[in-house]
Amino acid sequence: MTSAPASTDLPLWDAPVADGPLEATVEVPGSKSLTNRALVLAALADGPGTLRGALRSRDADLMIAALRSLGATVTEGEAPSTLHVTPGPVTGSTSIDCGLAGTVMRFLPPVAALADGDVRFDGDPEARVRPMQPVLAGLHGLGVRVTGEGDEAGATVPSHLPFTVHGRGHVAGGSVDIDASGSSQFVSALLLAAPRFDRPLTLRHIGTTLPSLPHIEMTVAALREVGVAVDDSRDGIWQVTPGPIAARDLRVEPDLSNAAPFLAAALVAGGTVRVPGWPTSTTQPGAMVPELLERMGGTASLDDGVLSVRGTGEIHGIDVDLRAGGELAPTFAVLAALADSPTRLRGIAHLRGHETDRLAALAAEITRLGGRCEETRDGLVITPRPLHGGVFRTYADHRMATSAALLGLRVPDVQVENVATTAKTLPGFDGIWARMLGRGTEDQD
Repeated sequence: MTSAPASTDLPLWDAPVADGPLEATVEVPGSKSLTNRALVLAALADGPGTLRGALRSRDADLMIAALRSLGATVTEGEAPSTLHVTPGPVTGSTSIDCGLAGTVMRFLPPVAALADGDVRFDGDPEARVRPMQPVLAGLHGLGVRVTGEGDEAGATVPSHLPFTVHGRGHVAGGSVDIDASGSSQFVSALLLAAPRFDRPLTLRHIGTTLPSLPHIEMTVAALREVGVAVDDSRDGIWQVTPGPIAARDLRVEPDLSNAAPFLAAALVAGGTVRVPGWPTSTTQPGAMVPELLERMGGTASLDDGVLSVRGTGEIHGIDVDLRAGGELAPTFAVLAALADSPTRLRGIAHLRGHETDRLAALAAEITRLGGRCEETRDGLVITPRPLHGGVFRTYADHRMATSAALLGLRVPDVQVENVATTAKTLPGFDGIWARMLGRGTEDQD
């Protein structure tokens, strides 16, 4: 039985059903989070640098274009994933298209504050509802003028795109308090530019929760790797000392969060899926994936840098706090809808401010296909029920699309709205998914 199609003018992709147990090796492109942090630091460095294995996706390409407009030179090497970055003076009198990339809209306003003129920021319609106030309030506290448009034209600090950062060629530095309860990116944004401030930056988080702490730890590690002194010895307080940012030749790790739906496919269809290049130590939140998959019924092993996940088709519900890895929630919510017992995902209230309100979106789409998924104050409760096919809307959110594909491995007639939105972080996802199933590229749309 197939539900009535959801109303959509966007293209629909027929999610392929697995014919049997999988036996696949999936090469996952570089980490978006690491790529875009490394690009920012390379553009502010004391000399030319190179990124190898960098992700090339819409988010990364938007970051490249933005850094070029701010004065850096970014060129491709022998492969598109090799990027040579030559810093230049940070220049203003330009505009930046953020698309739907949180790392662009949040990481670059502090860089733009170093420019010698105005820098206007705007993005996709969906980006205009994503919260921006904490990082802009932090800049305001450091003496940087930021002005909004439309309804926010008279606001002391704008809350959303579009806005203009009025750069004066330098940022004084100092102490500032922000509430980063909505996104760890607000902290990372200020830390990444702080080595170029005139004086040390002392940044305090004053909110009640701090989501995705591993992403802040990733930022701190990236800064230390290029010679920047960062003191994070006190909870919720970071101090960055101004100084040179060393140019590097850096290899980017695979994106472990993008690997999650492929590895989870082994639990849904049975069989084994392998991802090469899995690091033994990492700051990526996706490092949680193997343990979580084992808790849900799979087995995982790491051998010579290849992570293998095996499944039997049995999936068990779990109760887990995903505060440190909220980006994994769509994958595990869909797994939970196919499990043999209920699941509770906690600590992810901040997902309401991502590409879409991911909690509402997951509850709506799992329910649309016959499941039971209920929002809580800080997460989701998923109670397994028999599922049926239908349109799974994605809300221009790449992780909604990859999760829908995972559901379609077991549930016939799932149609994924606008699977091309996966290009945000994983270009060619539908082809990679088809090859995992041993089908070449015939399932591409």
